[in-house]
Amino acid sequence: MTTQPLQRIGLVGTGAMGRGIAQVMAMAGLKVFLFDARPGAAATAREQLATIFAQQIEKARITPQDAAAAMLNLEVVDSLQALCDCQLVIEAIIEDLEAKQQLFRQLEEVLAPSAILASNTSSLSITAIASVCRHPERVAGLHFFNPVPRMRIVEVIDGLATSVGARLQELVRAIGYYPARAKDSPGFIVNHAGRAFGTEALRILSEGVAPAWRIDALLRDSAGFAMGPFELLDLIGLDVSVPVMESVYRQFYEEPRYRPHPVLRLMQAGGRLGRKSGQGFYLYDEPGDTRRPPQAVPHCSALPPVWIAADDEVGRLRLLDLLERLGAKVENGLRPSSSALCLVAPLGDDASEAALRHATDPSRTVAIDTLTALDSQRCLMLNPATREDMQHAAHALFSADGGTVTLIRDSCGFIVQRTLASIVNLACDIAQQGIASVADIDAAVRLGLGYPLGPLEWGDQLGPERLLQILERLHALTGDPRYRPSGWLRRRALLGLSLRQPENPMPA
Repeated sequence: MTTQPLQRIGLVGTGAMGRGIAQVMAMAGLKVFLFDARPGAAATAREQLATIFAQQIEKARITPQDAAAAMLNLEVVDSLQALCDCQLVIEAIIEDLEAKQQLFRQLEEVLAPSAILASNTSSLSITAIASVCRHPERVAGLHFFNPVPRMRIVEVIDGLATSVGARLQELVRAIGYYPARAKDSPGFIVNHAGRAFGTEALRILSEGVAPAWRIDALLRDSAGFAMGPFELLDLIGLDVSVPVMESVYRQFYEEPRYRPHPVLRLMQAGGRLGRKSGQGFYLYDEPGDTRRPPQAVPHCSALPPVWIAADDEVGRLRLLDLLERLGAKVENGLRPSSSALCLVAPLGDDASEAALRHATDPSRTVAIDTLTALDSQRCLMLNPATREDMQHAAHALFSADGGTVTLIRDSCGFIVQRTLASIVNLACDIAQQGIASVADIDAAVRLGLGYPLGPLEWGDQLGPERLLQILERLHALTGDPRYRPSGWLRRRALLGLSLRQPENPMPA
């Protein structure tokens, strides 16, 4: 097959995604032929792009010369036959398997044998789309993300027969985007890896650990996510996100890691889809701000001494450093005094289990999450027996320097611990299955989902051994197989290796 650079691109489907793809390719100097089965749709898309370019000129983002060149690169055609000279045709039509298969059969009749067929599908199998083609080896996935001009990541998907993935990677690099190469699998990389964030938050909510706004605040402010999971679900809309969740769950034969929660169907039935319906996990009136003020700090005339027990040395040192800065009186004895606030820092345990493990008085025991930095955000977890005076004392102590304290009910693994551990664990599974390289998993998730770090890089920062302990305890305490540690994570944690350590190459 020819290795000429791909410069003549056909684009079938000129909705929001197709228009975005056309925009970035035309700006990169590629000739793009626009076709849409809807009469006038392709011409309208070209006019809309002219308006977009004019707006970008006004904002000094591009020059008039750039805009003029890009417009010359956009040509509207009125039939599939007019795409006959294209080296690559990308479809961005309705997300329906039969429709895509029918289109690819038609394209095979008019394109040269060397031409590549690519689907922008986000959820359908590339192998299934290619199965109706005489030459499935030239069919691949080329999954852009919305909005295309801002999301500089493209998943290049290999079906079982695909042989053109490397050429598509070259094209993606040529337009200035990152080509994340993946094997054909449910959700590819980004939609697969993203399952842990929302599904884990839904489990936490359903257990009554904290309300949605408090879960969102913790994951934004302690973990660094741009949006909380419930804010994100409301933004996307349950009519869009629920079918994706259920599709991935079914395609993996009901693997527990991807299990959605029944509350989503209930909300859908009640018309609470999110921002688009005026109500989802939040009620959207003007201005629709989902953020709530922190919990009021109780007044304590005198604070008790503090006795601490941490599950790991990193957490213990973080906690000691913070208590010193707060001016707390820390007890150093093997056992707490009868008046001490018993502060435990478990990994994976709930506060009740931690009190039992460290043989502390549950009525005086409060747990604190030390997985992430304690600079300004502190999460305190109460057990059912925690006395009110000890709750108030802990809250007042950790607010003394102006830091924000979030109180939650007893929960295996806190909120941030179990969410981050689930995200990293799922990424490890993707690596273990050989769906994508370590580098591409991290880049695709960071660019496609906007996480502050790639999940495997993040796992290294948090500590593979600590994450393994969290997952093992979550699995043991809940009995839920969704928390079973990935073999990729377990082996690297036990051997003291980075989660980005690849597998050894197998001999031929």
